[in-house]
Formats: sequence, C-alpha cells, structure tokens
Amino acid sequence: MSDTPVIDVRDFRMRFGEQVVIDDLSFEVRPGETFGLLGSNGSGKTTTIRALLGIYTPTAGTLLVEGRRFDPAQGSRLGYLPEERGLYRKESVLDVMTYFGQLKGQTRDAASGWSREYLGRVGLADHAKVRVDKLSGGQQQKVQLGVTIMNSPSILILDEPTKGFDPVNRRLLMDLVDEQRQQGSTVVMVTHQMDEVERLCDRILLLKDGRAEAYGTVAEVQDAFGGRRLRLTFSGTLPQSPNYRVEVSERNYAELDLPEAVEPNLVIRELLDAGVQLRGFESARVSLEEIFLQVYGEQEAAA
Repeated sequence: MSDTPVIDVRDFRMRFGEQVVIDDLSFEVRPGETFGLLGSNGSGKTTTIRALLGIYTPTAGTLLVEGRRFDPAQGSRLGYLPEERGLYRKESVLDVMTYFGQLKGQTRDAASGWSREYLGRVGLADHAKVRVDKLSGGQQQKVQLGVTIMNSPSILILDEPTKGFDPVNRRLLMDLVDEQRQQGSTVVMVTHQMDEVERLCDRILLLKDGRAEAYGTVAEVQDAFGGRRLRLTFSGTLPQSPNYRVEVSERNYAELDLPEAVEPNLVIRELLDAGVQLRGFESARVSLEEIFLQVYGEQEAAA
C-alpha cells in the first residue's frame, strides 16, 4: 500500500469577510484508514470538506486529494454524503438510485439490481416505488447513503452520516460503512458521535474554532488528555492518594485517573489495604466523549 496521503491538507486558512473560520490547519488521511473529523457545530468541519472538494476556494494553503486539487473528473472515485441531502424528491426511490448509478457509469440494469438489493438490506424493499418526499428523514438518509456507496468509491467522505438515527439504524449504517473500509475504501467521517469514532476510526482530528485541538490515533489522543482510567464497583470509602485522581464518584462506583507512571495493580493493592471491598474493576483509557467535553465544556458541546 502506498504511503502517499489520500488527502493532504497543509497550512489551510479560510476567511469569510473578517471572520477567520479555519486557521493554519494541517492534517493528512492515509490510504485505507477510517479518519474522524470531529468538532461541535461551527468548529470548521464542513467548511474544511467543502474547501477540499472545491466548493469553497481557500484563503490560503493547499488541499489535495490523491496528490492534486480535487477535480470533478475524480468524482467516480469519491463518494460524498453531504450534511444537506440532495435527492430528487418527486421521483421514486428506485428511479433516483438507478439514475445516480448510471451517472456513476453503471448500466441501468446493474444500477437497478444493486439498488433493489441495497433497499432490501436497509429495510426499504417495499418502498422502491415510493416517491422520495414520502419517506421519513431517516429513510431518505438510507437512500442517500446507498447512492454514495453504490459504485464502491475508493474515498468516502461522510458528513454526519447517522444524524437523527435511532441506535438500531445507526449501527446498520455504520456496519455498511465499515464494509466499504474492509473492501479497501478510505473513509472520512465528519461527526460528533464519539461512540462511532471509538468503534470505527483509526485516527482523528478534533477541531475547535478552526484549529486542531487534538490529532493522532484514538489512543494517542486519549493518552494526551488523561491517559489511563480505572473503573471500580466497590463498597467502602476511597482513601486520598497521590496515585490517582477521582474523576467520577457515585455511591458504589468510581472512575480514577492514573498518572502515566502508576500501574493499575498498585492502585488495586492500595485500595484493598485500605479496606475497600472491590466487586469489580477494569482498566481503560479516558473516553473520547470525555475529551470532547474537556475541549468544549458541557454547555458548548451540547449546542
């Protein structure tokens, strides 16, 4: 596999009038990885994608896709699911999907056959002849994702792919996306769903106000924001100790942040010696959701 980045962004700056939306941003997406582009609303995620795809002209910097500025002629190799959906709402689901399949170079029969199989998989087989505008928002989202992946693009860019989905349908769509990755696609997920990121992403970039607050593998980012955590169910009283900081404390449950030099076994022995009765424990890293809250604060992250 080539080491040349599939997406390479260097010194990217974006200004709208006097407002600086992206400020000297650099990152790369490597072949075959799933990359998470994270941040709250207004952090610059969608602006970065639009500049990458030539929808916006950057104020400064270079944004390359497969070694060059994006050209619509590359469109058959790239699948883009925008946050704002773009389906022909007055046509039937099957006709819309077949039409887009033909635009991507498939024959009408091949596009129709693929679409029927996909609709069956996502629970929309009986909606093939229904007009798009008669579908719910979630159903339209499933159709839009099908249009995005139907030609097995080598690069997938998904902007909030599971927005508004219930847990069952979120898992279904994420499984479909993961299948594309297993078949060799490079996937960029623009999202603030941290559980999806932890499950699927190899590396991440966390944006705030157009700047990179964190960048690297999931584990590297977790280590940079607090490292290891010990989760306990117990009876008794936790003693004060320089070997941990109590991050979460409830009646019979606690989460302890451990310094890098402190091994979990040392803390377990210390607690037992202090008379704490442990019913269960596990060692884990700080979650991406907690990191997100550290960067944004609870009120801003919920906005």
